[in-house]
Amino acid sequence: MISMESSWPPYIRPDPLLVDWAFDRHPEHQLVVLDEQGHVIARAAGVGVAWDGDPSRLPDAGWDAALRQCLSDTYADRRLSALCALEIAVAPGHQSRNLSARTLRALSDHARRHGFLDLIGPVRPSLKHERPDLPMAEYIKLLRDDGLPQDPWLRIHVRAGGEILKVCPASMTISAGLDEWREWTGLPLDTSGPVTVPGALAPVNVSLEHDYAVYVEPNVWVRHRLTDKENSA
Repeated sequence: MISMESSWPPYIRPDPLLVDWAFDRHPEHQLVVLDEQGHVIARAAGVGVAWDGDPSRLPDAGWDAALRQCLSDTYADRRLSALCALEIAVAPGHQSRNLSARTLRALSDHARRHGFLDLIGPVRPSLKHERPDLPMAEYIKLLRDDGLPQDPWLRIHVRAGGEILKVCPASMTISAGLDEWREWTGLPLDTSGPVTVPGALAPVNVSLEHDYAVYVEPNVWVRHRLTDKENSA
């Protein structure tokens, strides 16, 4: 699962200790899709969190916070009521097979079987990198004539019954020295200030004076209700 090639930019580097802990402690929520030869062609990573269903309680630091909350909730022995999707990814060369929608459905079915009330996730819109200067709050308002989101990945979620709740403005924060950023991006990064970087959903803030750059990625909290709470109460 971990070795599957993905389309994430090279600078997207979640905390490896937390990721390893989540995979080791909650392996049952990590799913893979195999082809006829047994190769992994899609994957879905999830962690359980304690969430009362109030959108205002979903953290602004979406991706990073979800991992930390899973660790905290697990050790506090709280009821993990929602499954948070950390990633649903399709290997390059297999995107035309509708695998993203099918993998999302598989993760939803998995969460329902395990008794979760909701499947939530800090979703990374697939075409936001083409509009890095547009605030995410404005991007999610871009709709097609049929009322569905212009963004293909958000559109898949909505078609599957997902509800766009709100933006998580600091879902993932990556900071590193300029030499490392130059290696990741192939850019000279010779000017201080916001810089457009390939694959980034927002500009990267560069500081020549301090020899580092910081990327704060916005995502979108999306919710899939897995049960009729009124009838199940």
